[in-house]
Amino acid sequence: MTAPSTFGLSSEARNLHWLLTNLVEEVPGIQSVAVVSSDGLLLLSSDPGRNAEARDARSERRTGPRGSSADLATIVSGVGSLTIGAARLMEFGGVKHTMVAMDEGSLFVMSISDGSLLGVHGSADCDMTVVAYHMALFVGRAGHVLTPELRSELRKSLEPQQPQSTGSAR
Repeated sequence: MTAPSTFGLSSEARNLHWLLTNLVEEVPGIQSVAVVSSDGLLLLSSDPGRNAEARDARSERRTGPRGSSADLATIVSGVGSLTIGAARLMEFGGVKHTMVAMDEGSLFVMSISDGSLLGVHGSADCDMTVVAYHMALFVGRAGHVLTPELRSELRKSLEPQQPQSTGSAR
């Protein structure tokens, strides 16, 4: 995996990127990881291409699916919303984590803080207990850092860069 660019980010944002990179690189079977805000926006991804696609999609104002690179954040947001609604209906309290085992892979969704979610796409042969354990470590380390200010900074880092004007001010 290529580390995403952290140029110009605060030390907290760089640390969060570092934690995410370590999660992907050190846990066998993890395909990709996404951190999603409570309103469903991608905040951070293990795939730099996803970050670029999120910027492109916001600048183009597309209305449909953006392709497989953006799917994890969308799925994590949807699964998180569905499980939160189910927990409310069943009156069992908050959702801590959700695991979906499929024939060809796994999906893990874990609450971070203030409605933010950590989503992991794992391969079919990943050890689900190891992935869940390392996700819990990530959440424990990142949860107190993921403040509203940091979420705002991460969102802005995914926005398209505005071209600088070359004309002089009059």
